[in-house]
Amino acid sequence: MLKPEVKKLLNEQVNKEFFSAYLYLAIANYYGGKNLNGFENWFLVQAKEEQDHAMLIRQYLLNEGEEVTLAAVEAPQNTFESFLEPLTVSLKHEQSVTESIYAIYAQAQKAGDYRTMNFLNWFVTEQGEEEKNADDLIKRYELFGGDPKGLYMLNADLAARTYAPPSLVLS
Repeated sequence: MLKPEVKKLLNEQVNKEFFSAYLYLAIANYYGGKNLNGFENWFLVQAKEEQDHAMLIRQYLLNEGEEVTLAAVEAPQNTFESFLEPLTVSLKHEQSVTESIYAIYAQAQKAGDYRTMNFLNWFVTEQGEEEKNADDLIKRYELFGGDPKGLYMLNADLAARTYAPPSLVLS
C-alpha cells in the first residue's frame, strides 16, 4: 500500500496529465484553424502522449491496490495571440509538470517508497525530454517562423512526427 500522501499526489498527477492532453488538444485546434497542419499534428501527438502518461499512473495505482479518483479536468487556454504563444505556453506547462513529478518523487523518498521512486524515474527522464522538445520548438520557430518559406518548411517537418507508445510498460 502506498502512503496516503503519495497516493494523493499520484491521483492528482493523473488529473494533471489529462489536463496536459486537453491543453495540447486546444493548441492543436488553434494551429489546425490557422492551416498549420504540421504544428497541429505535433500537438496531437503530444496530447496522445500525455493521455498515455495519465493511464500509466492510473495503472500503477491499480497495480498497487489503490483506488483511482478522477477529478474534473479544467478547461485549457483556447485562444492565442500569435503562433509563438502556444509554444511558450507549452514550455511553461512542461516545466510545471516537471515540478509536480519532482514533488511526488520527494514525497515518495520521504516515505521510503522505493517502488514509487523507481516508477517515477521514467517520468523524470521523460520530463527532461519534454522540456527540451518544447524549448527546441521555440528556438526553431524563432529561427525560421518569421519567414513564410521557413514557416512552411518547419510546418512540413512537424507534420512528419509520429506517435510512439511510451517505453514504460506496466502489467
